[in-house]
Amino acid sequence: MTDREPPRRRVPGPARPARTPQRGGQQGGQRRPQPKQRQSPSAARRPRPAPSKQQAKPRPRPKPKAATRLRLGSPKPRLRMVSLGLTMVLLVFVGRLFQVQGVDASAYAAKAALNRYVSHSIAAERGGITDRGGVELAASVDAYDITADPTLFTKKATKVDDAPEQAAALLSPILEVDAAELTKKLKTKNTRWVRLAARQTPQVWKQIKDLQSTLNEKANKAGRAASVLSGVLSEPSSKRVYPNGDLAAGVLGWVNADGKGGGGVEQQLNKELAGKAGKIRYAQSGGRQVPTAGTTEQPAVPGSDVELTIDRDIQWAAQNAIDEQVKKSKADRGYVIVQDTKTGEVLAMANAPGFDPNDLADAKAEALGNAALQDAYEPGSTAKIMSMAAVLEEKAATPGTHVTVPNRLHRGDRLFQDDVDHPTWHLTLNGVLAKSSNIGTILATGQLGKTQQAANQSLYSYLHKFGIGQESGLGFPGETSGILAPAAKWSTSQQYTIPFGQGFSINAMQAASVYSTIANGGVRVEPTLVRGTKGPDGRFTPAPKPKETRVVSEKTAKTVAQMLESVVDDEEGTGTKARIPGYRVAGKTGTANRVDPATGRYKGYTSSFAGFAPADKPRVTVYCAIQNATKGSYFGGQICGPIYKKVMEFSLKTLQTPPTGHKPARLPVTFEP
Repeated sequence: MTDREPPRRRVPGPARPARTPQRGGQQGGQRRPQPKQRQSPSAARRPRPAPSKQQAKPRPRPKPKAATRLRLGSPKPRLRMVSLGLTMVLLVFVGRLFQVQGVDASAYAAKAALNRYVSHSIAAERGGITDRGGVELAASVDAYDITADPTLFTKKATKVDDAPEQAAALLSPILEVDAAELTKKLKTKNTRWVRLAARQTPQVWKQIKDLQSTLNEKANKAGRAASVLSGVLSEPSSKRVYPNGDLAAGVLGWVNADGKGGGGVEQQLNKELAGKAGKIRYAQSGGRQVPTAGTTEQPAVPGSDVELTIDRDIQWAAQNAIDEQVKKSKADRGYVIVQDTKTGEVLAMANAPGFDPNDLADAKAEALGNAALQDAYEPGSTAKIMSMAAVLEEKAATPGTHVTVPNRLHRGDRLFQDDVDHPTWHLTLNGVLAKSSNIGTILATGQLGKTQQAANQSLYSYLHKFGIGQESGLGFPGETSGILAPAAKWSTSQQYTIPFGQGFSINAMQAASVYSTIANGGVRVEPTLVRGTKGPDGRFTPAPKPKETRVVSEKTAKTVAQMLESVVDDEEGTGTKARIPGYRVAGKTGTANRVDPATGRYKGYTSSFAGFAPADKPRVTVYCAIQNATKGSYFGGQICGPIYKKVMEFSLKTLQTPPTGHKPARLPVTFEP
């Protein structure tokens, strides 16, 4: 009989589910399990008997192997490294931030402003130019400067490879600017502003805007944000216009493409006329101003208006007369100057041929400028009144002094003659001037000194006081002072030709000023073209008072005026075509050998006539000169005398100058030997 196994110690655990007995009773000799009897609590607490030694010991369970224990490294070094790395990164960012916002803040702000903000100057409105009566001669009207932003013509902005070329091709016929030049401007780098064309009319800008609208619609349909013309902009400007066309163009000048005076008064008084440009700065986006971003603007200061001494009506009469005669005589050019004898104010300064400052493209190069002030030429016999004034002032002779004039006169290395062959003339000094005798003038001026050198020096001093060889005082751009060598440098021929108007040169204004000096009682008043300026505040500032110089005495001037009357009034005078019914006229003809500018040799003639009226109470001086007349007469009295008469008559009527009613002195011209 085997011993029973000791009961196993129960280990508390989850209750196992009872097995469901199978139908059919016991199978396989197995005993049906009996239900366990519930143990009383007291029995459970009752100690179990110790197992008998004889009982078999339970099979020892294998001890589970002890799990390998992992040791983690210390996290502190790693945390230190990560913290150090993060600190270094943050320091780099902080340093860069400090550099951007602190050290280089202004530079980056400037770069940002360059892209965001656009600044450019605002052109000031140019002052107007009027005649002495307030009639507008030059004015400024509304216009536009056509500009562009080159950054809006890139491929990135337009999605078009050749946007500058396409835009230039579209704009060229509208702006009348070469397409290649426009393309170059539209490709300009490092700028957001270029000027494509200045001072275009409102009609031109409207044409561009209409074209922009059409192209923008097409670009939107094609899925592009901008067209090739989206970057074309405009800025308000002004355009210079001359309402009277070519009237007084030589005096007015013109304004060039940069908005500056290119000649005449426009150049001479450019600073006063131009004013002071302003400045505007605004934010932009896509070439358009952002209205909510604010604008900084410094307003422009308009230029001053300039009032000239010119009388528009007299200017028209002078310009019309000289233009007709230059065409009729097929001459190179001609000029007429009208001057107030008392004030020195220039009432007219006409040139032929002229030009239209509104259309410089069609103007001839030789017509530009003001020939009346820029041409230097030998005056001829109109200069003889200076010689006569010197002789009378020095009391070397009187108007009645007898002068025997041979047909030829040998002096130095030359044989001198008058304009016409004649027998020996027996003339008074007054007759020498009336008949415009070169020989008689040489003989008269020879009495100015005991020697020829002394006579030369005396004559030179008078010529200089009359303003010869120096600027007239107008301060006009390009004005010539003429040529008058010092007496000590006069050649053998000059010391005899200068007395009758050859061997030195003048301009037309200097010639007119000589006659105004005699008309003004021997006092030379510097000629003036500007009466004054009116500033933006409306205040009129008169021009400085012109300089006055006593040249000869009043008595001498009056005597010379009487002698000049003989030139016009006496039947033997050379200026009879200048007579004006009802007025006493003083005048002098001139016909001088002319130096051809192209060859430097004498070729053709300078024909002239100068004088003033009324002779006994002078009001107006008129001077006329024509260069190289090739058809008809070339004598000054024949082709310039009639011009003098037309312009003088018109001027006297315009100024409402009545005749004096006094009879002329009628000085003798000849004498009986």
